[in-house]
Amino acid sequence: MTSEARNISHIVTEFILLGFPCRWEIQIFLFSIFFVTYILTLLGNMAIMCAVRWDPRLHTPMYILLANFSFLEICYVNSDMPNMLANFLSQTKSISFAHCLLQLYFFFSLGTTECLFLSIMAYDRFLAICRPLHYPTIMTIKFCSSLVIFCWVYGFLWFLIPVILITQLPFCGPNVIDDFLCDLSPLLALASACVPIPGTVLICGTMSSLLIFATFFYTIGSYTLVLRAVMQVPSVAGRKKAFSTCSSHLAVVFLFYGSVMMTYVSPGSGQAKGMQKFTTLFYSVLTPFFNPMIYSLRNKEMKDALKKVLGGS
Repeated sequence: MTSEARNISHIVTEFILLGFPCRWEIQIFLFSIFFVTYILTLLGNMAIMCAVRWDPRLHTPMYILLANFSFLEICYVNSDMPNMLANFLSQTKSISFAHCLLQLYFFFSLGTTECLFLSIMAYDRFLAICRPLHYPTIMTIKFCSSLVIFCWVYGFLWFLIPVILITQLPFCGPNVIDDFLCDLSPLLALASACVPIPGTVLICGTMSSLLIFATFFYTIGSYTLVLRAVMQVPSVAGRKKAFSTCSSHLAVVFLFYGSVMMTYVSPGSGQAKGMQKFTTLFYSVLTPFFNPMIYSLRNKEMKDALKKVLGGS
């Protein structure tokens, strides 16, 4: 059975992305909603990038990291939303095998990079608040740039092994993915229908869990130390400013990791199939959409810079 399955592996040349099956009128309505969300996400994150670029007051490590994070969010939504929007208007809803794996690689690599960025942003706040005297000498522009490069390079290397393993799996029949993108769990489920793949599922699950929990606990640990230090600040104004900055960062952390953990800690397990596409939608579409608002609404410097970018007073 195993040898037969392997002999007909890669018979599947395309996958069908079901997306959100419903009547044509509702498909058009959903297309309109997500298209507006997509445009606003791009504009919001580009506005933050422009504000950091054009306002000299924001040429500090925290805002440089934020600008790079906004650029990452633009890349992230472009890894899945254009194809999702096209599928709303498509009759076949098909995606080629190669395109599917390419989307999988970029989607997960950018997600890995986001986990790393959230960690170094937490490290930056830890140094600024808990080690203020050492902050200028440690978090230099050069060191900040090195951290950014590390996030991008390591993020795109981490998921290479799972993707290579998935390219070797036998896809010998079922090709319908109940999702709006080529996600890890549905692909593992399709391959499992041909032949048992416990080793691949274990490796993918271990690497996903290791990345998610390591970066999450590091980030939460850093902000715990930060909040403890903030509570000891004698000035009420100083406490308010530090807490405002950290609370916006923590909001993004919980939005992102909350939905990610529900989806990828146990890929291929088949649990909560109906909910998976919605949790994926939350962190891959809605989180990048809300990030510019979260980071700007409670940050006076960013609000002032955005007013200049948008032509305000």
